[in-house]
Amino acid sequence: QVQLVESGGGLVQPGGSLRLSCAASGRILRINNMGWYRQAPGKQRELVASVSSGGRNTNYADSVKGRFTISRDNAKNTVYLQMNSLKPEDTSVYYCNANIRDLGYVSRDYWGPGTQVTVSS
Repeated sequence: QVQLVESGGGLVQPGGSLRLSCAASGRILRINNMGWYRQAPGKQRELVASVSSGGRNTNYADSVKGRFTISRDNAKNTVYLQMNSLKPEDTSVYYCNANIRDLGYVSRDYWGPGTQVTVSS
């Protein structure tokens, strides 16, 4: 079994910063792409940022480019999302996603339970 657990969400004022973390644990052989998605009430889940297995290649939604930075620490099986210059429209539940090959050589996508980020004065 594989689990993803997010941390770092909370309430922040506009213009502030938060850092989200997501740690993968369990019967992991290899972690491929990792990413962060978000879903606001009444809206579809959208990709915020993703990072390749080696950490070199990243991809961002246009709405967060220049403000958010995704990174990963493969030694810790952890992906991070540094969020700066936060705006009220960034308010959402943020979900971690990872494509993981387990010890049984089965690859599939896993999701964390989500962490709430609220940007408000």
